[in-house]
Amino acid sequence: MELTHLDQEGHVQMVDVGGKADTERVAVAKGEVSMRSETLRLIAEGGVPKGDVLAVAQVAGIMAAKRTPDLIPLCHHLLLTKVDVEFHVDEEASRIEITATARCRGKTGVEMEALTAVSVAALTIYDMAKAVEKTMRIGNIRLASKSGGKSGEFNEQ
Repeated sequence: MELTHLDQEGHVQMVDVGGKADTERVAVAKGEVSMRSETLRLIAEGGVPKGDVLAVAQVAGIMAAKRTPDLIPLCHHLLLTKVDVEFHVDEEASRIEITATARCRGKTGVEMEALTAVSVAALTIYDMAKAVEKTMRIGNIRLASKSGGKSGEFNEQ
């Protein structure tokens, strides 16, 4: 497999996507924040002193997706057409599951934008609720699916 972020001499380079066709691209990333059941209940009921944790985390995730090239070296600036950040409160497992979907019509994929949205949403949940619990765990951040582009479809198993 060719490493596209390295030139012939092994120096870092930004990939030239100028010759690629614009296609509809979608990426879905997932992750989770695990915590004590008492903390989860406070978040779900809006009882965290800093405010509505999930609303703030949703906005933070969307904003982060838009700023991905400022955070991840060599990422291209993309004209995102849609970013969604959704949460599922899993009481049985005592965690908040995060799903981010990023869309664009362009020459390169939106995987990094979806992953960044999940990561920053998770960090925001932690930040908003850390006064209640410092032992929360962020994890299982991954690409769940992607479509569009030369490499085609990907769906996690």
